[in-house]
Amino acid sequence: MPKLKTHQGTAKRIRVTARGKLMRGRQLSGHLMVHKGPTRKRSLRQQRELEPADRERIGRLLPYR
Repeated sequence: MPKLKTHQGTAKRIRVTARGKLMRGRQLSGHLMVHKGPTRKRSLRQQRELEPADRERIGRLLPYR
């Protein structure tokens, strides 16, 4: 069986915790931050767990997680 390739675009965006959870960053936090409030900016810094509907699909892109 050949080795599977990790999807590098996904690997740069998704972090795997020690217990195997998939964590993602938040959208809308790349630029134009001057117009967003401090509370909103703080919440955008936090990582979120990947939604259950996306776990299987994203998991296939990260075969050796």
